[in-house]
Amino acid sequence: MAQDDHSGADLAVADSSHAAHEPAVSPGTAIVASDGFQNPGFPPHRPRVTDEDPKREKRASRTVYTLFYLSIVGSVWAVAAYMLFPIESNDVGAVRLNNMFIGLGATLALLGLGFGIVHWGKSIMADVELADERHPIGGSPETQAAAVKVFTDADRESGFTRRSVIRNSLIGALIAFPLPAVVLFRGFAPQDQLPVELLSHTMWAKGTRLTLDPSGVPIKAADITIGSAFHVIPEGLAELEHGRLEEKAKAAVLLMRLEPSELNQAPDRESWSYDGIVAYSKICTHVGCPVALYEQHTHHLLCPCHQSQFDVANHCEVIFGPAKRPLPQLPIAVDDEGYLIAQSDFNEPVGPSFWERS
Repeated sequence: MAQDDHSGADLAVADSSHAAHEPAVSPGTAIVASDGFQNPGFPPHRPRVTDEDPKREKRASRTVYTLFYLSIVGSVWAVAAYMLFPIESNDVGAVRLNNMFIGLGATLALLGLGFGIVHWGKSIMADVELADERHPIGGSPETQAAAVKVFTDADRESGFTRRSVIRNSLIGALIAFPLPAVVLFRGFAPQDQLPVELLSHTMWAKGTRLTLDPSGVPIKAADITIGSAFHVIPEGLAELEHGRLEEKAKAAVLLMRLEPSELNQAPDRESWSYDGIVAYSKICTHVGCPVALYEQHTHHLLCPCHQSQFDVANHCEVIFGPAKRPLPQLPIAVDDEGYLIAQSDFNEPVGPSFWERS
């Protein structure tokens, strides 16, 4: 016998002959630990006030379907607000009213639906804790019957079939909820014109001067330094009374100047630039976000929305990100007074590539 120096307890000498026949097993690799925790079971069930008081249960039921009805009202109001407060001009006040009332309706629809479902689950549905045992995967008749029983029990415990008022109000709320989004799609483009035709033509035309955004001051080629970038709009855009935002969304341009030797221009586009100055559409070809970031050392343009990158030195080819085609290039030249002008409109539609799927 040996003795532990710390506790003084006797330690039994291991039987070496027995250990030689038994393989050593690490406790950390055992599938079932010998000293595992015992299953404590479920805690005692605590009944809710709706379980003990029928009046409270009816009140909770009324609260649930009232919330669903409020969700329907919010969805219908969002649709009505879209028509009652239209955006027909560049009036900022009209835009604010349209956004505010549609947003209030959509918020009421979403909150009513969400609160109603949560309150239903917490106060009315069966409040019993269950342990779901894992079963072998299979399609035997017994498994199918068990699956049917699960749905039957769920229907019975939730009261979906029995509580017709709650069920019908929930179905109505779910039907009405997506209606505002469907109606709002109406404002994405005019119904009497194809988007491809609209995006195929902008305010740029032969002889149109390039001006600074938003002042509208014309730009001279001598004012553009190497490494600089300017946000550009066509001359006359600032004076438009109607459709200014729509025209700017199509005609916005980024103007940059590189060393002429750094431009890798195709033979048919050598005349589209002037002494290293190039102009490209500011509208990303992914989903139409503004390409607003320019890195002068790498000559890369970045769309901050979805991280598409374009190489200015190589006709704004896509080098990273989800965009599928280069930014459209605006052919430019210089007039007799030294101001930068457009040679023509863009030779391809601006904006997202999916507009070309006509």
